[in-house]
Amino acid sequence: MQTRRPLGRVRPEWVDHYGHMNLAYYLVVFDLATDEVWPEWGLGPGLRARGLGTFAVESWQGYRREVVLDAPLAAETALLAFDAKRLLLRHRLYHAEEGFLSAENEVLFLCVDLATRRVAAWPEDVLTIFARMRVAEPAQRLALRRG
Repeated sequence: MQTRRPLGRVRPEWVDHYGHMNLAYYLVVFDLATDEVWPEWGLGPGLRARGLGTFAVESWQGYRREVVLDAPLAAETALLAFDAKRLLLRHRLYHAEEGFLSAENEVLFLCVDLATRRVAAWPEDVLTIFARMRVAEPAQRLALRRG
């Protein structure tokens, strides 16, 4: 089971003229959720210290129910699939007090050699972590495609 992690509250600058969180800021919040899990998955600062990084190459968002100014947010993140150079994850964003699902996000990342800016293989220890963290759930929109 994924842990629901608190991510703060909807900020005034995130609210649009309809009085709810603007679609662009959902992606900001999903990126914050990514930052929360990266260290556990062997990514983030530890990976950068090895000269590697994660670059997002595809993203899908689905909006389910609006959140408004000062709403508390929490996210669950699941590792859905991976291979030697790619990682597919899903975030679910919730109202942290009322518990309803606000939005979902799937993101496909590549492992990148930061010196050459080219796709590289994940280190073996990171692949071991991925195998342990992977959930038995299918992605809804994105996939690891060949080609």
